[in-house]
Amino acid sequence: MFDVFGSVKGLLKIDQVCIDNNVFRMHYKATVIILIAFSLLVTSRQYIGDPIDCIVDEIPLGVMDTYCWIYSTFTVPERLTGITGRDVVQPGVGSHVEGEDEVKYHKYYQWVCFVLFFQAILFYVPRYLWKSWEGGRLKMLVMDLNSPIVNDECKNDRKKILVDYFIGNLNRHNFYAFRFFVCEALNFVNVIGQIYFVDFFLDGEFSTYGSDVLKFTELEPDERIDPMARVFPKVTKCTFHKYGPSGNVQKFDGLCVLPLNIVNEKIYVFLWFWFIILSIMSGISLIYRISVVAGPKLRHLLLRARSRLAESEEVELVANKCNIGDWFLLYQLGKNIDPLIYKEVISDLSREMGGDEHSAHKRPFDA
Repeated sequence: MFDVFGSVKGLLKIDQVCIDNNVFRMHYKATVIILIAFSLLVTSRQYIGDPIDCIVDEIPLGVMDTYCWIYSTFTVPERLTGITGRDVVQPGVGSHVEGEDEVKYHKYYQWVCFVLFFQAILFYVPRYLWKSWEGGRLKMLVMDLNSPIVNDECKNDRKKILVDYFIGNLNRHNFYAFRFFVCEALNFVNVIGQIYFVDFFLDGEFSTYGSDVLKFTELEPDERIDPMARVFPKVTKCTFHKYGPSGNVQKFDGLCVLPLNIVNEKIYVFLWFWFIILSIMSGISLIYRISVVAGPKLRHLLLRARSRLAESEEVELVANKCNIGDWFLLYQLGKNIDPLIYKEVISDLSREMGGDEHSAHKRPFDA
């Protein structure tokens, strides 16, 4: 089992400097790990065995397995109800009249591992963009100030560099902040798009899949249709045609067991709930971000909460001098710098900003 999931261990490492937030990490870290782990799981024969096993008279089993894997199998929706072993062989598997009874082809199972991996790549794209655009700025500014144990000389030097940078580049960080906000919006668009993408991949079955599974337990046994058996049947039918001895086309109906669907049905139930939770949290995060951009008072309160050890007057002075980009960078620094050192940074910034304001007031008088 550890061999299967060993390749995702790199995603579990904790970054020394945090350049995003918890919801963002749920997209590129938690979701990517989940999708890659699922992709590896469905390709592991060690736990599932052969992905398809078909039985049919007069056709070599290996040929039938390969044919049905490539050209897909089908079930009969009208045979989903009934008592297994008496009315039907398995849910969805029963006699049908070709051309009259509706049949449902299941063409997805060959592509599940590739689709899961492709989804993982899409979830990582906003992280890749933000990491490229961010360019290691926070890491360079934080330096060793995230450690409470640092000698005074080193701390004062690095603190001075940070304060000088911030004062020298005041009101120049809007583009930096808005690129992060774009990546947050991309996360939300991506997770909503992924729900529609998986729904298309599963022939329109995914959008209500999780809710159908929940409703299934509330129905009467004779009336209910197992949505997992409908979307991910374990036993299906496959029709093989070949020429007989006289040159006529012969038709062979076979039964195919799809052990992979035991795993697939659980994977997509989990993904349905995960994507719903993730989309709700991403939506709330976007509303929060819009409120932050539009509300200077909210930014002041958030900065006050982040720098709780600093004097409220100093925080207010700094917040009033910062635009949205400056505030965002300062808030991100507060996540990474030791609280005691961050208090000193806020104090130094307020003194520098207050000094500038004081000089600006005195200059006309001196003239």
